[in-house]
Amino acid sequence: MRAARLIKMVLLLQSRSAMTAGELAAELEVSERTVMRDAQALSEAGVPVYADRGRAGGYRLVGGYRTGLTGLGRSEAEALFLSGVPGALRDMGLADAASAARLKVSAALMPSLRDASRTAAQRFHLDAPGWFAEPATPALLPALADAVWDDRRVVARYRRGESEVRRELEPYGLVLKAGVWYLCARVAETDSYRVYRIDRFTSVEAGEERFARDEEFDLPGFWDRRAEQFARSILHAEAVVRLSAVGLRRLAYAVDPVTARQALAGAGAPDARGWVTVTLPVESEEVAHGQLTALGPEAEVLAPPGLRARFAADARRLAGLYPPAGDAG
Repeated sequence: MRAARLIKMVLLLQSRSAMTAGELAAELEVSERTVMRDAQALSEAGVPVYADRGRAGGYRLVGGYRTGLTGLGRSEAEALFLSGVPGALRDMGLADAASAARLKVSAALMPSLRDASRTAAQRFHLDAPGWFAEPATPALLPALADAVWDDRRVVARYRRGESEVRRELEPYGLVLKAGVWYLCARVAETDSYRVYRIDRFTSVEAGEERFARDEEFDLPGFWDRRAEQFARSILHAEAVVRLSAVGLRRLAYAVDPVTARQALAGAGAPDARGWVTVTLPVESEEVAHGQLTALGPEAEVLAPPGLRARFAADARRLAGLYPPAGDAG
């Protein structure tokens, strides 16, 4: 642990002209006293770390010293390609590998380019979870991430409804969708690929045996196909809706955008008032009621009768809550 910290300290000083004890302590997640001891240890080992005294002082490398420890390891190189998603790296336990990789790349760059990582971070940040949702990292995510990176078979237990099932899996890839982590894996006994929500795993045991990865497996393509299949599979009913021009614009925000596009593609011509009738695939009357309520008076449900009755009841209740101004009392 200390050896890795000493290397990181050298790389930090190599990539910057000088750093204060406080800055180094923050980067290395140690105390300033530990920074002083580490600097002394490096100096005794022959690394020319020089300490400038005084309020504006700090630590720097003397004489343009450069270490040869800039070669990337495999885990560092892989993590570097994910460095734009810091939260995901942290969740998977790869934050240290990514940090080391960035430092090594920075140390190998020309001095005029060493601020590239800082300037990029100032201009781009990915916040994957959706609004108004508190992201939670599944406890077993790091173990599954290790198995994915190392192509190791796992024996896992998974909650399915009220029961729990045991599966032998070949973990192919991880997907972070709207703050929720999923595992794409091949199920050994059925020779099929499936998707699992990681927060539903109750145990994961990785063995020593590696599996032979199918190099033709395309994780983004597989996920897109499964996501589309899932979206279609839950749409068991239809709703016929008249939409105003405003309602048409808002439809993609009230329902799944793919569903909205498909419904609009099959829409009829506008009526005399400019309203358009569309047929929407929906999960159920209850779900459709919640979704279409967001459109307010910009939508009129024509069918099915049960859904139209829900909105008629809503309209009567709203009329009671908002009577004309002269009737208030």
